[in-house]
Amino acid sequence: MPQLTKVTIYTDGACSGNPGPGGWGAILMAAGKSREISGGEPHTTNNRMELTAVIKSLALLTRPCEVEVYSDSAYVVNAFNQNWIEGWQRKGWVNSAKDPVANKDLWEQLLELCKVHKVCFVKVKGHADNEFNNRCDELAVKEAAKFSK
Repeated sequence: MPQLTKVTIYTDGACSGNPGPGGWGAILMAAGKSREISGGEPHTTNNRMELTAVIKSLALLTRPCEVEVYSDSAYVVNAFNQNWIEGWQRKGWVNSAKDPVANKDLWEQLLELCKVHKVCFVKVKGHADNEFNNRCDELAVKEAAKFSK
């Protein structure tokens, strides 16, 4: 089996109001190179932007990779690291409160990408001393501002 390329991805989402204008940003790093990507939506939520950043990043990878995703979103990280997703799927996409899982469409996209890549999620403290997380936040806020009046 060929060795998988190791990729490090930092992601962040932002929303001006929740819901409101939103943005996401990501930095992908592999083999000594890095690439920044970002985007936004005029009416969304912070959690949707957090998920979108991860999805857009993984979707850029052209072959299966070993990926570490760093995020300050407990929502994203805990869904995988605390097996929330497995429980949601087992219960037919309802949460512990018996409500439909929010953002099911994005979770399903992310799960498909996680079948292609070997992905692990790492929680980082937001708005702290992590230069990559801070840069992702800048990108996300800049994108959200494009939709603000």
